[in-house]
Amino acid sequence: MPATAADNASIYSTTTRSGSVRGPAFSLDTFSSKDYIVKDFIEALSDSAIPARRGSGPGNQQAAFDPKPLIRTFEHALSRLGSLSEELESHENELSGAVRRAESQHNQNVDSLGRKLEQAIDNFQRLDSSLNGSISDGIDQDAGGNVAVRIGERLEELDRQRQRAQDAKFLIQCWMEVSEKGNLSTLEDVRRLGGGDGKVRCAHIARQLLKISIRLDPEGTPHLNGNSGAKGPKKRPGAGQSRYPTREIIEKFLESLEKDLLKQFDEFYRRQNFDGMRECAVALRDFSDGASVMALFVNQHQFFIDRSQLITEEVAGDNETWDRLQDPDAEPPGVEPSLQSLVDEVRIVVQEESAIIKRAFPYYDEVLVRFLQRVFQQSIQQRLEMVLDKANQLSSLAFLRSLQAARSYIAALVDDLKSHGLTEHPEPVSSQVAATLDQQLDDLFVPYFVGSSYIEREKKNLEELYSSLLLKFTIYHSRKRKMPTTYFGSLGQRGRELISSARDAYMDRLDSTDLPPSQKAMLMRIAGLKDTDSEKKDIEVTDEDGKLSLPNAKRMLKWLAEGVGRGLELSGGNETPKDVQALLTLLLSHMGELYLETALDAAADHAAAQESMTKTPPDLTYLSSLRTAISILHLLQTSTQTVLLPLATPNLTIRREIEKATTNSLATLEAKISTIINRTLDAALAWVTRCLAQQKKTDFRPKDDDDALTSLSTETPACKTVTTFLSRVATQATASLDGRNLGLFLAELAKGLRSAVLEHLRKFSVSLAGGLVVSKDMNGYVDLVRGWPTGEELEPGAMDVLVEVANLFVIGPEALRERLRGGGHEAMELRQYVMRREDVGSVGVQAVLTAL
Repeated sequence: MPATAADNASIYSTTTRSGSVRGPAFSLDTFSSKDYIVKDFIEALSDSAIPARRGSGPGNQQAAFDPKPLIRTFEHALSRLGSLSEELESHENELSGAVRRAESQHNQNVDSLGRKLEQAIDNFQRLDSSLNGSISDGIDQDAGGNVAVRIGERLEELDRQRQRAQDAKFLIQCWMEVSEKGNLSTLEDVRRLGGGDGKVRCAHIARQLLKISIRLDPEGTPHLNGNSGAKGPKKRPGAGQSRYPTREIIEKFLESLEKDLLKQFDEFYRRQNFDGMRECAVALRDFSDGASVMALFVNQHQFFIDRSQLITEEVAGDNETWDRLQDPDAEPPGVEPSLQSLVDEVRIVVQEESAIIKRAFPYYDEVLVRFLQRVFQQSIQQRLEMVLDKANQLSSLAFLRSLQAARSYIAALVDDLKSHGLTEHPEPVSSQVAATLDQQLDDLFVPYFVGSSYIEREKKNLEELYSSLLLKFTIYHSRKRKMPTTYFGSLGQRGRELISSARDAYMDRLDSTDLPPSQKAMLMRIAGLKDTDSEKKDIEVTDEDGKLSLPNAKRMLKWLAEGVGRGLELSGGNETPKDVQALLTLLLSHMGELYLETALDAAADHAAAQESMTKTPPDLTYLSSLRTAISILHLLQTSTQTVLLPLATPNLTIRREIEKATTNSLATLEAKISTIINRTLDAALAWVTRCLAQQKKTDFRPKDDDDALTSLSTETPACKTVTTFLSRVATQATASLDGRNLGLFLAELAKGLRSAVLEHLRKFSVSLAGGLVVSKDMNGYVDLVRGWPTGEELEPGAMDVLVEVANLFVIGPEALRERLRGGGHEAMELRQYVMRREDVGSVGVQAVLTAL
């Protein structure tokens, strides 16, 4: 077989110009690749050796297989693999030799480093032995390490013993001097010439002398510095007794020494000599544990001197700020300016003074605690009481807001002082100082939270605000005592008694002398009264005053929310469930019972009165109040569920009581709303029945064709009256209800209309032409209901039965038979309408009825 182009098809070979074939071109990298697969490699060699079939003729298809190119390709590949194997083996030998040389060098390095480490360990052990004075190899190596330490400790002990002996000798010398000579001249010399250390030593020795005197002379003179003793006639000295009043002499010396130290401390303080102050403070520690020097430092501080003059100033402030403070609809103005200024100054003074205290006193924690107590108990407390007294003179709300603002601002001061660290700056304060700050903060406000005093103030404030807001509402309804003729004049007997008592209580409160004038003016403004109205027995009210108001309900909830938030901040959470229960009871009483129930009772009574209307359509204007009532009820329910109930969770008993009270109140209100809706349905359907009763018998039995054609152009008068009335009812309901309430109302109204119309048709005899009139009326009713937003509350096609019944009056006997085929209850119902056909006696109709 001649050579073909297939000899040149290998992907690893190329052909020279003379046609010779080179071996496959690959290297070691080909086999080290991650993608190398033996099978693919062999297939590539094989594919490159298969001749390409370029022709398509019969000769090419029957050509015999030529293995020579394939053999040559694999020979070249095998030869190339052999050369690569030799190359790889040579490379492996070189790498193995390099590894053996590296291992040998590594072992030598390890041996060398091991010997050096052993030498270093030996040197360290010899040095340690030398320092510890150990004996090694029979040679005393006492090199002075531990020996020097022991010698130093021995010398220190000897020095202490020597000092104690000198102190004992000096103490005995002073005692001999005071007991035999009656003076302390040696101690005076030390006091005068010894400086700060000398005064400290004098105080210490004098204390010891006083103890010796008390023990050796128990019947001596009275102790002048806190110790007591019986002072009697002088006796002849005996064993252990002195000829002189040693106790009196020593106490006078101590008193003089204390005064001298205090004077010196004061001089150092004025010159800001902190080292001198510290020396005096150390010496004065022996005098009543330093109480005198701490009192001197605190009492003479410039802050208290300046503030003692300002503390008597009246609480000022502009009238606008005070008006905002007592206005429940205005945002609180914050802390009173003079109290704010004082607290800001305290923050700076305490931080600055704490640095001085730490430098001047070794027992600085005690001094800082004394200083903080004086700041809180004198300066802050006096100003706080003045601010709260001023606010209490304005109104209950002004007092509560001032109390909240003051506590919040002073609590922020305490937190700032803790984080600053004071004497521990920049670290946090010590536990002792932190406890002192917390205790001082609590002590400031404890009087305002004793027992139930705080929550009673909150209840009193809310009750005053609610009573003012609902005053005209209660007055309006309390005057309507006769049977109501309009919605705004409706009221049940229980509601009248409730609102009458609320009105009388409020007016008595306005007339009482203990109500501040400013609070009285604010309450009258909320009630919508003028200054002259409080003197009138009859306050003028309008129909608008008797309506429910969504903005007023939101105001009531906003006032309650402010009180609840204030209670959470002030009471600390311990009494929160009880406080929430008290405030919720107040809310349910005013918003639920006094406000909503009163309005709903009025609407229910008015709706009931409309059922008996015979001459005029029922007045459904009261429906407009339902939308407001439902909105207020929703707000009340949401506020209770999302805000108040979670706060009562810690106390399960109170939570259950709140849930029960809320559920009962809401159920009562919902039941009243349902009653109003049902009575409205009854009144509307009663009027529909009256309108249908005005239907003329000739409407469905026109005398001639002209009358029938005229009737077909429009609905009958009775139908027009019904559709006009129900359109107005649906419009009023849509404006007053929404959601499922609206859908249910209109669905029930539609069902009632359907029942009334079906019952109405049973009373009339209908001619063939009259059947067309009936169809026109029925289509009018169906079109009316189709335009109502009943949603899913009314099943689809619920009104189509009217059209079907109307068709019974116009279709022929055959169609009538098809319609009534199947029998059953439905057919028997439809039979009643067929019986009202004018041609019921005809053969065709009778045949249909007989078949039933």
